This record gives sequence, C-alpha cells and structure tokens, in this order.
Amino acid sequence: MVEDRQVRRLKQMLSKGKTLEVSALASGMDVKTARKYRDSEKSPRELKQERYWRTRMDPFKSVWSEISELLENNPGLESTSIFAWLQKRNPGEFQDGQLRTLQRKIKHWRATTGPSKEVMFPQKHYPGELSQSDFTHMESLGVTINCVPFDHMIFHFVLTWSNWEAVSICYSETLESLAAGLQDALWKLGGVPHKHQTDRLSAAVNNLSDTRQFTDRYQALMDHYRITGQMTQPASPNENGDVEQSHYRFKKAVDQALMLRGSRDFVSLEDYGQFIDLIIEQRNEGRLTRFQEEIKHIRPLPFFKIDMVKQFTVKVGPSSTIRVDHNVYSVYSRLIGESVTVFVHQDKVVVQYGGCTVQTLPRLIGNKKHRIDYRHIIDSLIRKPGAFKNYHYKPDLFPSMHFRLAYDLLAREMPDKCDKEYLDILHLAATCGESRITDVLNIIIDHNLPLSAKLVRQYFAETESCYEKDDVAVMPVNIADYDMLLQSREVSHGE
Repeated sequence: MVEDRQVRRLKQMLSKGKTLEVSALASGMDVKTARKYRDSEKSPRELKQERYWRTRMDPFKSVWSEISELLENNPGLESTSIFAWLQKRNPGEFQDGQLRTLQRKIKHWRATTGPSKEVMFPQKHYPGELSQSDFTHMESLGVTINCVPFDHMIFHFVLTWSNWEAVSICYSETLESLAAGLQDALWKLGGVPHKHQTDRLSAAVNNLSDTRQFTDRYQALMDHYRITGQMTQPASPNENGDVEQSHYRFKKAVDQALMLRGSRDFVSLEDYGQFIDLIIEQRNEGRLTRFQEEIKHIRPLPFFKIDMVKQFTVKVGPSSTIRVDHNVYSVYSRLIGESVTVFVHQDKVVVQYGGCTVQTLPRLIGNKKHRIDYRHIIDSLIRKPGAFKNYHYKPDLFPSMHFRLAYDLLAREMPDKCDKEYLDILHLAATCGESRITDVLNIIIDHNLPLSAKLVRQYFAETESCYEKDDVAVMPVNIADYDMLLQSREVSHGE
C-alpha cells in the first residue's frame, strides 16, 4: 500500500527534474503507480474508499435475529457462550474458526445497537477540599516476617488535589483501623482537609434503613476533626477513584522495591514499616509543588487525638474465658466469676479489673475465633487431666510444633498416660519458660530418647546449671577514699 510520504517524495523528485523512472525508484513504488499519483491531485488517503460490502457470505445471517434477541434480553452474554449455544443447537453447522467472526458482529452490535454504557464524569478538585481513604489487601505481594507469611492490609489516605498520600499497616476493615489510620495520616499531614470520603464500610456508614448517614462513633470522629464526611453511592467504587488508582500504583511500587531489595522477608514488623514509609516518602517527593500549595488551604489539627476504642463489661465464665466482639479469649482463672472491663483497640484487647490492667491480648481478626493461653488454665488442667482429651479448645494448647510432636510421641509410647504426661510438660513451660522447655524437647526428640515429663524435668535442671553464674566478689567501699578526694579538690580551688 502506497503511503502519503511516498507520494510526497515522488513529487519532490519530479520537481527537481528527475525522470519518472528515477523518481519512482527513489520513492519506493512501481513506475505505473508513480504515473497514477503524478497525474492525480489527491493523496493515497484521499483516494482510499471505504468498503461497505462483504467479501464473503455471513455464516450467522440465518440465526442473527435469534442472537440479537438473546443480546437484548441479556446484554451481559459473552460471544463464547452464544457460540457454544449455536454449536450445540446446530451440530456441524458452525466451526470453531468462525468464533472470531461472531465476536466482531457482536462487538459491532454493542457499539451501534446495544445498551448505553455507564459514563464516567471527571471531577474538578480544589486544594484542601477533599481527601479519600480505603483499605487494600497486601497478601499477593508475599511479604514475610522472619519467614512467616504476613497477612495484612494497608489503610490508604489520599488528598485528591495534590495526590499526597499516607498509609498505615492494619489487619481488618474495622472502625478502629480506619480511625487509627485516618488520624495517623492527618497528623503526618499536619492539618485537616474540609471533607473526607470513604466507601460504604459498615463500621462507618449506616447501611440500614435509618435517616443517619454514619454510625455514631464514626460521626464522633468526624466531629472531633471538624471534617464533613462523605460516602460513595452503592456499588460505585469508581467514586473513590483517586484512592483506588493509588492502590494499584502503590502496590506496584512496593512490588518493584521488593524485587530490587532481593528479598520479601523482614526481620520485624518495624523493619517492614520503615520500608513502606520510605516508599511513600519517595512517591510524595514528586508531588511536593502541588502539596505545598494545598497545605495552605487545610485547617489546623485539634489539640489531641481521639481514642476510638470499643468498651465492654463482661463476666468471666467458668471456663476462664470471656466473649468479646463475637470472639473468645482466655483470662487468668483467678478472675472467674468477676466482671471485667474490656477495651478493644485496633490490634489488641486490654482487660481491666478494678481500674487496673490485668491482661493485654492480641486482637483476633474476624468472628467466631478463639485465643486460649495455656498459662491461664494449666493449674486446673493439672488437677483434672481427664478434661484435656475432649477439651473444646484443645488445639490451642499446643503452643508450637515441638509440643504437638511431643504429644504425638507420648500418645504412641504411653497412650494411657499421654494426657497427664503432656500436661506436666506444659506446666513446666508455664512455670520455667516456654522457650527453654522447647529447647529441651528439641534435644530429646532429636536424640530419639524416651520422652517423659520426668526426663524433660531432668534435662531442664541440667541445662539450667549451665546458666549459673560464678559469685562475684565485691570489695567493701572505703569512705576515707572519698574524703581524700574532697580534700584534694578544696586545695586545688584554694590555689
């Protein structure tokens, strides 16, 4: 196909007095074609005619009316589904190679006759006016802490005018996580925008048939910072488009940084947090000019952060457990029958009795879960070993794989006494330290020794003797030495 540039080259050569043959050769076309464009006043683009006729028969002409009816009733039907339906209904009539033809016909039908598509309306943003936030899952990046998969989320905050952003590591889409992430972002920002928009998170937005837009606790957070709360419409995540797009770009930046780092494992959560903060800092550097303009339009922060925690008063049951936010936690058995006050934070549960904190527990994420600490109940289990066999939360009483393996070995070697022997070992872990008993179990199992509570106790005593320190002789203090020091100081001042 001859292009416009070739014709321009042809006419340039002819205008310089070159022959038609030389000009055609220089412009890369046949002499006959060159003569055609020499005598024509139009370019190849202008001479090209649109083709409105088919070069071959339409194999779907006889069934197109039925296909059109299917598409009108079900616009979401895909071409492959319709083609499979046609092949099943008309065996041997349609071959697999004709699928592309049907796809082109349906694509043309959607563009010319099909239903209208949803239109996106770009919005004009103003400095200091609006911020958006949302949660995004990070499991797909494969981050580990000390080689253990780290399942977590990121709370993402974005100013829509400058695209300045801040993030916080969290574990669930709760109001506590939202409040902690939002407040951290505002204090990093150093001010407060006029409006804040979130999606229809049930912890913040009142999705029930109620006249209130937001829950009381979320509205209290907005009132504290004097922010006007906004929410997206149902099934309209595009309305939070700035932060949604930032999710994709942020996660891509983290993935690239992990590749350059050469490892996705971190020694601690603090190490990973510093890694994330550095990425955000680098991303915000490119927005510095607009951010400096936007910061002029934000309002000042309040004098303090608001503590967004849930508070419950619950009674400790006879199983030495409490039920908080649809989850079960164990507490010390001495609290059985007492009422305790529980404060649920973003990542921890604080138990208070009589105004004093008696326990701080990691918060369980989700519902219908349980966290039983063997240290809370081992005293009773030692006295009632028969309760261990069918204990409802028995899996929680294996703090590590070494203890699980120890129990399995005991069950094989002494099935009648395995529960009692294992509970004795667990009691040693509670009183002498889980890590030290783990080391002892590791030695016994590696050397294929006959495991028993007595042997564990014996090995523990032997290893403890290795840690004993020699007595250090401390010479008595001579007060006269201090008197001499003071006298020499007075003489030096007198001189």
